[in-house]
Amino acid sequence: MDVLIMAGQLILGLSILVGLHELGHLLTAKFFGMRVEQYSIGFPPKIWGKKFGETEYSIGAIPLGGFVKISGMIDESLDTDAMKQPPKPWEFRAKPAWQRLIVMLGGIIVNIITGVLIFIAITYHDGGSYLSTTEVNKYGIVAGELGQEIGLRTGDKIIRVNGQAFEDFSDVRSSDVLLGSNSSYTVQRGNETVEILIPNDFVEKLSDKQNVDRFIEPALPFKVGELIPGLPAVQAGLKLGDRIVSINGQPVRYYQEVQPLIKPLAGKSAAVVVERNGRLQTLNMNVTREGTIGFRPASLLQPTIVKYSLGEAIGVGTRRAFSVVFDNIRGFGKIFRGEVSASKALSGPIGIAQNLFGGEWDWRRFWFVTGLLSMALAFMNALPIPALDGGHSTFLIYEIVSGRAPSDRFLENAQKVGMVLLLALMAFAIGNDLFKAIF
Repeated sequence: MDVLIMAGQLILGLSILVGLHELGHLLTAKFFGMRVEQYSIGFPPKIWGKKFGETEYSIGAIPLGGFVKISGMIDESLDTDAMKQPPKPWEFRAKPAWQRLIVMLGGIIVNIITGVLIFIAITYHDGGSYLSTTEVNKYGIVAGELGQEIGLRTGDKIIRVNGQAFEDFSDVRSSDVLLGSNSSYTVQRGNETVEILIPNDFVEKLSDKQNVDRFIEPALPFKVGELIPGLPAVQAGLKLGDRIVSINGQPVRYYQEVQPLIKPLAGKSAAVVVERNGRLQTLNMNVTREGTIGFRPASLLQPTIVKYSLGEAIGVGTRRAFSVVFDNIRGFGKIFRGEVSASKALSGPIGIAQNLFGGEWDWRRFWFVTGLLSMALAFMNALPIPALDGGHSTFLIYEIVSGRAPSDRFLENAQKVGMVLLLALMAFAIGNDLFKAIF
């Protein structure tokens, strides 16, 4: 069922974004009097189509893209015979270069507008919440294996990031830190101030989903927030709101200390001391063979809640949307510098479905990921690769600046090369997803 939900979210999200992207090309082309022969969401084989006026609107069986076929344009169809005829007034090639450039940028512009509007709407509707540095530093951090690898220790208090004080604790894992170069943390450790340097290739390790919980997290004072029916915690009498004080005589301050104490007791009995209504009580629990007792925590850290006016949401939402583009640029920079391997950084549709959409249908998450993908698709399409909008736009800018249009033969060959590159990239991304899923 999880697979169907992930696939359904991916297909719906891509269909919306591709449909709007291609609509950007269609509307600008029609505005300048160009004939649009076909508008398709999805690639052939065609499963539905209907013609309105000069344009056939269709849905393809492969929901990983789409296209608009504009008369007189060298595109994926490689209709070279039509290009040998004299240009007609309604054809793409008969129009001024600046009009053709606007048509080619139409899809990118619509994706940017879509992404920005989604981020603005989410920001205005949900506001925001975050753990402040002051709140987290009451207790410090818990350093996992990767955190310890770069020199962090449990109990450290991070007071500066890249030499700057910060308010939102999530900034310690921001793109400025992980995608930047020569980043650092300034840490208060007891009476010492320690500088922790972050390796430039560290983000590669964090890109592995299995490593996310092995870095750092706020030390979490907690109470019992949820009980799982049928498991030892319920059977022993643990109640919502209880605070676990110790396990088999070992003190417990933070939730991260529970599992290391419970896991070695798998299949055995544990004496769990809890504080309930100001009094201590000992509960004897038979730990499961998996090393669990069956509860989930409620954090005692107090988040800072932020609400935005519409004007504030426009500014914050727009910045959040464009941060996706800037993060992509920095990410590609790390790949080209050899600091991150492409196999770790790039994901295809399988990876996107698993890592971003997840196995539960959550409309807020769906629209957030769709907004993120809209900005990412705008960035990818803007790359100067033949067969992408950015490649076509690059040739048109050359024509506007030089006054000379590239030959049809050059454009045909460039289109072929671009299609081969894109197919190779797609094959690599899907193969990489399958490899990571299996191994």
